[in-house]
Amino acid sequence: MMPLAAPDLDAAFEACRRETAEWAKTFYLGTLLLPPAKRRAIWAIYVWCRRTDELMDSPEAQSRPVAELAERLDRWEEKTRALFNGTVENDLDAVMVDTLERFPQDIQPYLDMIEGQRMDLTWTRYPRFDDLKLYCYRVAGTVGLMTQGVMGVDGAYTSAPWSDRPDTSDAAVALGIANQLTNILRDVGEDRGRGRIYLPLEDLERFGYSEDDLMAGRLNSAWCELMQFQLKRARDWFARSEAGVRWLSRDARWPVWTSLRLYRGILDAIERVDYDVFNNRAYVGKVSKLLDLPRSFVLAQAR
Repeated sequence: MMPLAAPDLDAAFEACRRETAEWAKTFYLGTLLLPPAKRRAIWAIYVWCRRTDELMDSPEAQSRPVAELAERLDRWEEKTRALFNGTVENDLDAVMVDTLERFPQDIQPYLDMIEGQRMDLTWTRYPRFDDLKLYCYRVAGTVGLMTQGVMGVDGAYTSAPWSDRPDTSDAAVALGIANQLTNILRDVGEDRGRGRIYLPLEDLERFGYSEDDLMAGRLNSAWCELMQFQLKRARDWFARSEAGVRWLSRDARWPVWTSLRLYRGILDAIERVDYDVFNNRAYVGKVSKLLDLPRSFVLAQAR
């Protein structure tokens, strides 16, 4: 198909920017620190991911039978494969094709994310953390793989003939898993309303907190101990991700540090509400976000 004219492409990227700003405020703030071409690519990837997520999690999708949702995911996978072959049917396709041309990448993380949505068709409980980790990789760790090519690697590590190109994949995946674990802890109350428990059942049993307790939103010492354990696990995944930030290109380190630190701040917010995520939504306030920008900038200058 003929590519969209440049003005239409600009308008499509602007639509991606608006959508990212509306639905991912903390993430969006980090993208504003990137150079224009990189930030536009990240917005396009974010909107593709959001479209994928909406196939399962939009209010309209909640009332649809499993067979219909499975068919939607099959069609989305076919469309994604066509997209990687350069097929353009709408504005979102156009910005994604433009992104893939500027920042070539593999299709597998995109297919893995769709597999993560397929897990939501049948999984409403996660017996072990290994099960949850696979889910977190598919729905969020993949985002790290999608975006690492856009962020790029610092030329100082690759310019010399004897230099080996550092592999940032493990750190990128770790950051995605950390973010998703944070989402899960923040959204426990919301997810129970949909009949879903993402906290591993082995952990509930370990701390003597039952599924019935969770569905009732029961706040007790067992819940606090369970949440303290979950928060530590999420912070450990953030710590794993930090090792890879120093490899990133200089124009990407500040945005990534900012996003990492602000998203990790949600864990602090959960502590401030005494782990009551049933009746409160933990978030990082605007003032705190602005105050953290110079701190993240300083960290970004070190290798």
